[in-house]
Amino acid sequence: MSEIITDKLTGKASAGNVTVTSEGSAATFQLQQGLCKCWNFAKQPSATIQDSFNVASMNDDGTGLMTHNYTNNMANGEYSAQLSLTNNVNQWWCPDGNTTTTKVQSRTYTGSSYTDQDHMIAIMGDLA
Repeated sequence: MSEIITDKLTGKASAGNVTVTSEGSAATFQLQQGLCKCWNFAKQPSATIQDSFNVASMNDDGTGLMTHNYTNNMANGEYSAQLSLTNNVNQWWCPDGNTTTTKVQSRTYTGSSYTDQDHMIAIMGDLA
């Protein structure tokens, strides 16, 4: 068994690039590209952070509407947001990605009205 103990990984050619070879050795990717840049377990309607990474605070923007504010900004608004809800809701969306926040909206199962839902969000993309 081998073990690596370190406080920092630095790429040899470029400090921010650490290349990882796939399981089948057919492909490589940059380690930082595959990391989740932000996640949060949010309680509504109290806008309470249960547990998180890279979330500074949240805003309760009304019933079924919440904004997650990042600690470290994204490089652009073109990132992927994944959301899981804790109840039977058929519609949710992040209407506008930007570099500092992600807004979340959730509607009832019938889609007729907004509803407060505890939720978990994960953001994949490039940090600034």
